[in-house]
Amino acid sequence: MENQLEKNKLSPRRRAVNVLVHVLLAVLALIWILPIVWIILTSFRAEPGAYTNTFLPQGYTLNNYIKLLTDQNVLNFPKMFMNTLIIAICSCIISTFFVLSVAYSLSRMRFKFRKPYMNLAMILGLFPGFMTMIAQYFILKSMGLTEGSMIRFGLIIVYCACTGLGFQISKGFFDTIPRSIDEAAIMDGATQWQVFTRITMPLAKPIVIYTVMTAFIAPWVDFIFAKVLCRANADQFTVAIGLWNMLQKEYIYQWYTCFAAGAVLISIPIAILFLYMQRFYVEGMSGAVKG
Repeated sequence: MENQLEKNKLSPRRRAVNVLVHVLLAVLALIWILPIVWIILTSFRAEPGAYTNTFLPQGYTLNNYIKLLTDQNVLNFPKMFMNTLIIAICSCIISTFFVLSVAYSLSRMRFKFRKPYMNLAMILGLFPGFMTMIAQYFILKSMGLTEGSMIRFGLIIVYCACTGLGFQISKGFFDTIPRSIDEAAIMDGATQWQVFTRITMPLAKPIVIYTVMTAFIAPWVDFIFAKVLCRANADQFTVAIGLWNMLQKEYIYQWYTCFAAGAVLISIPIAILFLYMQRFYVEGMSGAVKG
């Protein structure tokens, strides 16, 4: 018993290392959370303008949020928010299905051109997506998807079209699931679709949640292509374009604190999605450990 207690005791050097590690982690956590605290405080700041002499606001008000949600004459933030939410939800559903289907097919099935496709996808992934924006714009323009409400469909198509190339992470996860489970199900009379939906997906909850979150966040925060496609169609602006406009020279003095309020509001859907999906992630991990 005494020998065990002596083993459990940390040496002074080990204790000092632990203290230094915890201090370093605390400093990094403070650096990480400081901008979040600042943007939240700025969203409640009563003084207009972009620059102040103090970190803490001199006065607090809810008028920034009220103005952001009610003033629709200059920058219609509620309209932008709904545009982005519709695009993000539709893109998330379609993209998740595409990515998981492609990843499952490449992981479980053997067919001609399987390896050439994976090699081609890896090569194409080396090039940044904005290289094809001009070509994508003219293709969508020829289809009539660059004007009016059709811009939403154009953005959804672009956000979903290339997601099948991002199968590597999901495929790697599917490869860790034993193929014997699929073979046993097929021997019992299950089809590939039933194996995919009723066996593989419940076992792959962590990667499903990862795919859902990345598929939602990508269109939610995208600015470059949304700006290219929307151009001057203010009714179809997304929140990224709206927040960018608030920092323009003619708006920044009156709208900077509203920009901070908008930054807080657009983080809410992502936080809700993460908190809701987290429990499924934990369940999936516990199920994988038990298996």
